[in-house]
Amino acid sequence: MARVIERNIDAPPTTAPKAVQGTVLLDDHNSRFQRRMILVITIIPFIGFIGALVSMWGWGVSAVDFGIFLGFYLFSGFGITVGYHRLFTHRSFEAGPRLRAGLAFAGSMAVEGSVISWVANHRRHHAYADKEGDPHSPHLDEGEGLAGIVKGLWHAHLGWLFDDEKTEVARWAPDLIKEERITKIDKRFPWIVVLTFVAPALLGLALTQSLGGMVTAFLWGSLARIFMLHHVTWSINSICHFYGKRDFETTDYSTNNWVLSVISFGESWHNNHHAFPTSAVHGIGKYQFDVSAWVIRAFAKLGLARNVKTVSLKQLENKRA
Repeated sequence: MARVIERNIDAPPTTAPKAVQGTVLLDDHNSRFQRRMILVITIIPFIGFIGALVSMWGWGVSAVDFGIFLGFYLFSGFGITVGYHRLFTHRSFEAGPRLRAGLAFAGSMAVEGSVISWVANHRRHHAYADKEGDPHSPHLDEGEGLAGIVKGLWHAHLGWLFDDEKTEVARWAPDLIKEERITKIDKRFPWIVVLTFVAPALLGLALTQSLGGMVTAFLWGSLARIFMLHHVTWSINSICHFYGKRDFETTDYSTNNWVLSVISFGESWHNNHHAFPTSAVHGIGKYQFDVSAWVIRAFAKLGLARNVKTVSLKQLENKRA
């Protein structure tokens, strides 16, 4: 039976309407360090992705490499969609401490930021969606014409990561800061990043017993996989606020984009999500593929998840565009 969602944790507090609240400005030293690290985590996976494509020449991708790529893609991808996004950011279902810790760890393997910082950014995004204060809207100061569109999409996709103004985690994720297990995983994020790069290569070495197998597993399971995950997630910020269909009335420009639905595990039903942000199910229309919702339902059937929030028929009709 559908559950009516009465409380939206993502709405901006009435006492803090200004965009500057809930942000911090980096000093010059930290700003330079941030820019260098972002360049590293964006350029190296891209180079690895090219290397993985080159390695296919005349041979294709081996079953071992594809299996490692797919396994790590699913593990870290669901860590983002089910864990970082639907569980921690929107609290669309409840889970015990072990599952919460496991999903926080899995999401950290995607190298999209530590769990608390990711959640803080996304809650701020919902609070000011496509308005001043949104950290990655493609519709703010984009300019006119094609150049303006490209500038806006670039900012929403990747450019916002280089901004000196950062989301204040104490303001936007105080609940997670109080959770000891999640805080420990958040602090160990750099070590998890090392693991996510090393583990596929070691697995490739173990399965093939060859250095060549280790190298191609690293290219596919580490670099190409992270490259794909990054750009799928960033496309939700950019493409799904610009191109697609709007089934529901919202105060932002969020859209549903079916092209990205499979590889994003249902995250690209983004207009649905902005209309009902605390719903655990994003693909609420007919034929809207949402494997993340299937995973959450599976957790519920296994007794690992509870209080899974969905949308009532009345809510659907009230917001239908």
